Amino acid sequence: MSLPRTRAVPSAAVLITVALVGGCSSAGSGSGSGDSDRSTTQAAPAAANDLQEDYQKVIKDVLPSVVQIGAADGLGSGVVYDDKGHIVTNAHVVGKGKRFKVTTATGEEALTADLVAAYPEQDLAVIKLGDVPKGLKAAKFGDSTKAEVGQIVLAMGSPLGLSSSVTQGIVSATGRTVSEGRSGGGTGATIANMVQTSAAINPGNSGGALVDLDGQVIGIPTLAASDPDMGDSAAPGIGFAIPSSMVKTVADQIVESGRVTDSGRAALGITGRTVLGDDYRPAGVAVVETQKDGAAAKAGMTAGDIITRLGDDEITTINSLSETLASAEPGQKTRVTYVRDGAEKTADVTLGEM
Repeated sequence: MSLPRTRAVPSAAVLITVALVGGCSSAGSGSGSGDSDRSTTQAAPAAANDLQEDYQKVIKDVLPSVVQIGAADGLGSGVVYDDKGHIVTNAHVVGKGKRFKVTTATGEEALTADLVAAYPEQDLAVIKLGDVPKGLKAAKFGDSTKAEVGQIVLAMGSPLGLSSSVTQGIVSATGRTVSEGRSGGGTGATIANMVQTSAAINPGNSGGALVDLDGQVIGIPTLAASDPDMGDSAAPGIGFAIPSSMVKTVADQIVESGRVTDSGRAALGITGRTVLGDDYRPAGVAVVETQKDGAAAKAGMTAGDIITRLGDDEITTINSLSETLASAEPGQKTRVTYVRDGAEKTADVTLGEM
């Protein structure tokens, strides 16, 4: 599915009130019944207080590591990656910019940061502060592969330009493969293994932190689902974050080498476009060009071939091809089904690296 990014400009805030409703005791009399009722009614507030304290502890610990980023096209969020002033964010937040204004959770004046490198294929980027303020605290990045459905998480960032904002939810699903559009500054990236969350992800949250109750970042909020029945506005409670495992892989390479040297992403080695069938519905991906020594070229494919299947997956659009490749690995062997001059053919390919 194609989803909107979550960068935004300041807007008005909306206050939502939630009521907690308790139960009542069963009928009866006597000291035993009364003691039981008191124990029950006291347990719920105690549990709520414990959870509240957990939230407050995590927020106090992590929020200073979440910053607001001012770019040419609007505002986004970022996470302090190390004590040298590196900040990780989304590629669509930095856009084509090279210099940015960064406001920390505790700072009053904006700091200047320069782009180290962007990796649009994974919608990630790293920027670096020119002057690192004293006490700048790097966030702790956890293991996103251990994220479980139902796990409580907090989303931190600058939604609608409201810096240092926190929303709460759960991990709704893991292992999602999602494609973002290219409109509005989007990179068109297809990202695998995303963490789906019910924590509110609003414009401006992009590049912020999705945090577990251990105070560890398990994802970078990036996309919010849109609802066609609501004029493509954001669908409540359906947001997606790039997993921290991928964030660390990309950010470490950018910090060390100034670029991504090992993407870990599979590639077929083609430039392609979606083609329509006789019924005017998407029917495959036409090969416009093959890369020299790429997987497709080595398998004998040429411009004009129409890919209809990759392995067991049907291919109807360029997005479906990207999503299938996103779940594969470089060096993986698979079979491509394609049409040439009206005849269906197959070829065994060894996937390359993006």
